[in-house]
Amino acid sequence: MDAQSRGRADNVDPADQWILNPTTGEYELRLGPSAPQSPVPGPRHGGHHAYDAVPGRTRAPGREVPPSRRRGAPATPPGRRGDRPAQRGPRARKALLWAGGAMAFVVLATGTVGYVYLKHLEGNVRTTDVGDAGSGDFSKDEAFSILVLGTDKRTGAGNEGYGDKDSVGHADTTILLHVSQDRTNATALSIPRDLIVDIPDCPTTLEDGTRKVVPGLQGARFNRSLGEGGRDPGCTMRTVEEATGIPVDHFMMADFNAVKTLTTAVDGVKVCLQHAVDDKQSKLRLPAGESTVAGEDALAFVRTRHSFGNEGDLDRIKVQQHFLASLMRKMSSGDTLTSPTRLLKLAEAATEALTVDTGIGKVSTLKDVALELKKVPTKNISFTTVPVRDNPAETVKATVVLDEAKAPQLFAAIADDVSLTEVEQQKKEKKEKKTAVAARLKGPKAAASEVRVQVFNGGAPSGSAQQMLNRLQLEEGVSKSENAGNAPKTLKRTTLEYAPDQADQARRLADILGLSGSGMKPGESATNSQGLPAMTLTLGEDFTDAGARLDGSAAGAPDVEKSTADKVQCAS
Repeated sequence: MDAQSRGRADNVDPADQWILNPTTGEYELRLGPSAPQSPVPGPRHGGHHAYDAVPGRTRAPGREVPPSRRRGAPATPPGRRGDRPAQRGPRARKALLWAGGAMAFVVLATGTVGYVYLKHLEGNVRTTDVGDAGSGDFSKDEAFSILVLGTDKRTGAGNEGYGDKDSVGHADTTILLHVSQDRTNATALSIPRDLIVDIPDCPTTLEDGTRKVVPGLQGARFNRSLGEGGRDPGCTMRTVEEATGIPVDHFMMADFNAVKTLTTAVDGVKVCLQHAVDDKQSKLRLPAGESTVAGEDALAFVRTRHSFGNEGDLDRIKVQQHFLASLMRKMSSGDTLTSPTRLLKLAEAATEALTVDTGIGKVSTLKDVALELKKVPTKNISFTTVPVRDNPAETVKATVVLDEAKAPQLFAAIADDVSLTEVEQQKKEKKEKKTAVAARLKGPKAAASEVRVQVFNGGAPSGSAQQMLNRLQLEEGVSKSENAGNAPKTLKRTTLEYAPDQADQARRLADILGLSGSGMKPGESATNSQGLPAMTLTLGEDFTDAGARLDGSAAGAPDVEKSTADKVQCAS
């Protein structure tokens, strides 16, 4: 069925159908005279609008109640929904996906501002029953994960140059979007299509409605989890969950044509290149710096494998991430979200090729998903790729396997709602602190004979303070040192507290004892038994022997490459 003619008159600009009701201050949908009649507002004297009564329908004050619509049933033009299509939506969200991802996130982005029109287009959205592969419903109070799929199936004119013309639609680009329960963070995890995984047996509903179990595969490319042998998105969901341990609740899927229609709908998307590109295979020609791409050029940009990095799929994933960051910023920009014409074009483009699971197939559910995503701060949306390494079983490297040193930690963090942006911030703060701590050891050092220090036992074995004093005086030449007895409180780690004017003494003592910068505590000077200013060395529970060095250590944060939704990056 032609989506463009569904529910409105032919050859009518969709933007012309929206009118402002001055009584309510809200936008409403007005259909042309050739469209089926429904209780939509029509003009009356004085510039206001009257509402026609329809038998069998009720209306709450200020809102029409539309009839239920199912795919395959005759389309009934929607009445007034009460929401404004022009209100501002969420801030730009950087997305790690091309066709499927763009389609999915357009629906989510426009869902908060275009609920009326999304309801109007609900019949465009195809659904697939994935059985127990997903959660079956959507909860506003729980964490959720949506598997976003971009397939290599070719639909629409002009796509002959991309992919296998006979492809049933493999998982060409896959992103697992996980949103935390408290909505403070989200992670978009890109899964390489050439990753070697085990594909489990998959109960599948075929096109004719019959059910069968598609046998699984051991050690197969990830992209075979969709399409081949009749595998549906539920098979891909099962494969992802088995490989990562992260529960997958829903899926959204689209094909090549989506990126062309979406970029055209927003009048092009800005991309940034570190070097010029002239790819004869994809026919992509762009100069270094910023360019605007749409339609065929946009599809070529995200599909080319020979213009960036080492010409592999992992580098193509990074380029797609940069591209869709820009696309989502454009879709969420003020000039897009306040334009009814652009909103309607985006909605048409998004729903034309979108397929979702039955759990989120209703527009009301898509709206709920959009509203929940809107709660996540853009700066806390992290984007990363499954950690992989070259397949050691191959002489000619064509596939990759999980990096077992990094992947499990990342998967566990996502499943446990750990924010990768917070981890990154913690790493940054730790690095800054480490730099500042390390600086405490840099600078001039006083002579050992000039170091004045009191030694306390703050949790070390009995007699440790005297042992340390013997070493300092008899072996290191720190003659101005004394045993001060037990400290007022127990410490886990040995520390050296000193005043700013004692920094050169502190550096000398730290050098003698092998004390790290983290064990040096700038503070106040103490007074020794002679009434003179002295530093305070407190031997903590970590102290074992006067001759042992006191170097400390710090644990590392997860080491994975990632980016965030508020960053603009150029493809290289």
